[in-house]
Amino acid sequence: MSSGILPSFVGALQASVAVLLTIFAGSIASRYNLLKESSSRDISKTCVRLFLPALLITNVGSELHADTALRYVPVLIWALVYTLSSMALGWTLRRIFPRHFPAWTTPAICFNNTTALPLLLIQSLETAGILNDLLMGENDTSSAALSRAKSYFLVSSMVGNSLTFAIGPKLLDDEECPDEHHDQKKTEHVHSNGRVEGDEEHAHPEHANESTTLLPNRVAERSGILRDQAIEASDKQWLKLPAIMRKALEFAYSFLNAPLIGALIGAFIGLIPPLHKAFFNDPSEGGFFKAWLTASVKNVGELFAALQLVVVGAKLSGSLLKMKKGEASGEVRLIPLFTIFFIRFILWPVISIAVIFLIATKTSLLTDDPILWFVLMLMPTGPPATKLTALADVSGADENEKMSIAKFVTISYAASPVICFAVVGSLKASLAVK
Repeated sequence: MSSGILPSFVGALQASVAVLLTIFAGSIASRYNLLKESSSRDISKTCVRLFLPALLITNVGSELHADTALRYVPVLIWALVYTLSSMALGWTLRRIFPRHFPAWTTPAICFNNTTALPLLLIQSLETAGILNDLLMGENDTSSAALSRAKSYFLVSSMVGNSLTFAIGPKLLDDEECPDEHHDQKKTEHVHSNGRVEGDEEHAHPEHANESTTLLPNRVAERSGILRDQAIEASDKQWLKLPAIMRKALEFAYSFLNAPLIGALIGAFIGLIPPLHKAFFNDPSEGGFFKAWLTASVKNVGELFAALQLVVVGAKLSGSLLKMKKGEASGEVRLIPLFTIFFIRFILWPVISIAVIFLIATKTSLLTDDPILWFVLMLMPTGPPATKLTALADVSGADENEKMSIAKFVTISYAASPVICFAVVGSLKASLAVK
């Protein structure tokens, strides 16, 4: 062991504080009107629909080979197990103690931050040199271990994302699936040339805007008519299907999201040797796309982790500013606060470390990769995702409840450095297995 408990603890604490300071940067940007609420929402959507899929393509694709695909099976299974177990626990507490646990406590228990926070945390651990103790051998490097850890965390995040979509639109949020597509269903139908159906005055050039098509009017009108006909025909065919089949298809469609598509593209590229060679090998070794296409996708993907946490800070700053103005006086109940804190930062780390340690030492189900053990132990730990703030909006909660949720999220992220204890425990348990 190249480092003792104290250096590991200090390194983990520094990594946690680095995450908190990144969130604080977003708060400063919001406080001085550098980042407005509408801008934060747009950036959050961009992070989820563009940056995160790009990050998944490069990380999953580069790490996934035909001979390493089995490494990700335990990640998927464990993510599914602890998420569903948390959901059952939250549902049980809500049923037994309905007066003490508001409705939003169930998703708070179910879904922790599985993307931005752990990614930035693992980067800070690599900078502090803590990951050096978890290398597989002399040929392994700290940067390679960091890349594997990122890919494991990203694959695990797909489970939480997919389950969020499957349980209904009320659990959708800016961080993992902005609900813009729900808003679009409620608005009027807009043609591809930027005109609202039946509103001719928008066709005048004086009313042109950024959504107006650049195609000639005749082409735009014809394409709009064809699109309307196609939509009408598809709607008729959809209504002909049995109600049970429509519900099943809607449930299956709810799993389809941008991060999942990015992960599937990355897996497709990684598992096909010619494509893996073209995208991720050095140019001298046949990597035709690496220097330009792969590099550009990687640059876009690396924007995700820090930028998403900046958005979190901006959201929390806006909530705190509203509370300071006295616009609402919501309160955070101590019972759900300490219960969720206990589950997220104490109960799950203890269970996760113990279970993964026993599986790694008593069975051969896991590969000989200490980084994999470390990530599996750390996966269920962390503050609730920022979906709670959006959940209050889409569920029609009153202002007091919204402010209560805002306070709860603020306290949760303020307490995020406590994760350093889980980091140290996971690190020492992984080294013991090694």
